[in-house]
Amino acid sequence: MPAFDTDRVRRYYDRRTARFVARGQGGRVGAIHRAVWGPGAATRDDAFRYVESRIAERMTAEGSGGGTPHVVDLGCGVGASLCYLAKRLPIRGTGITLSPVQARLARQRIAAAGVADRVVCLEGDYGDLPAAVALADAAYAIESFAHAPAPARFFAEAARLLRPGGLLAVCDDFARPSPEPAAQRAIARFRRGWRINTLLDRTALRSLAQAAGFRHLSTTDLTPHLELGRPRDRLVALFVRLFGWLPIEDRFGHLTGGDALQQCLRRGWIGYDLAWFRRVGTGEGAADG
Repeated sequence: MPAFDTDRVRRYYDRRTARFVARGQGGRVGAIHRAVWGPGAATRDDAFRYVESRIAERMTAEGSGGGTPHVVDLGCGVGASLCYLAKRLPIRGTGITLSPVQARLARQRIAAAGVADRVVCLEGDYGDLPAAVALADAAYAIESFAHAPAPARFFAEAARLLRPGGLLAVCDDFARPSPEPAAQRAIARFRRGWRINTLLDRTALRSLAQAAGFRHLSTTDLTPHLELGRPRDRLVALFVRLFGWLPIEDRFGHLTGGDALQQCLRRGWIGYDLAWFRRVGTGEGAADG
């Protein structure tokens, strides 16, 4: 059984999304995920849109095949990633989120961005996609895959969603081998605080993808480009050291979990990867690339 069912993940985001957008550093651009100061990221907005920019570049390189590509965001938050892509590319976009709060905010953002004729947000589960979601040319999950209660189901639904040859990007936290007891304690605290169900290593991720009909294309370790140890992070670490012994995780789990994640990233117990896969066609092999 997963540690957190979909109802618990939904409630987590229903309660916290407005605060994430209002107070988070990425709130100005609607980013709930982390900033990545990779090559070419000159401003904070660039860093918060780094992963989406890589998706846009990949889709541009792939070409449209003569039609309008359909792109699905599997765990779309408040819809900012799809709005960004729709401003840059001639796509149709569909966002999926468990949270009715996020769905409402996403629809408002989509309308304000002037892309409501091409982008929609649906309330639903990426592990059981709504019937209304059309066949897609590309799909991505940015910091949403880790919430999956059944990662094999995630890939099965993604395989059903994507046409043969379609692209799938997964950007999230992944386990790195470590026998240290301190690593296991920190990972457990991260998982509790952020409602994390799935923390695979790279081999397990590729194995599940291959079993569902995907071929691995590449994996990029983005961990060196993350912001670690910011002043805010040091304040949170102090708060956790002072009050972490109290039963505070229900109210401040996002802080205790974030502090644990920072520790795991610094110590190399967790890495932040962007992995690309291609949906193979009937009769094609899905051997790892």
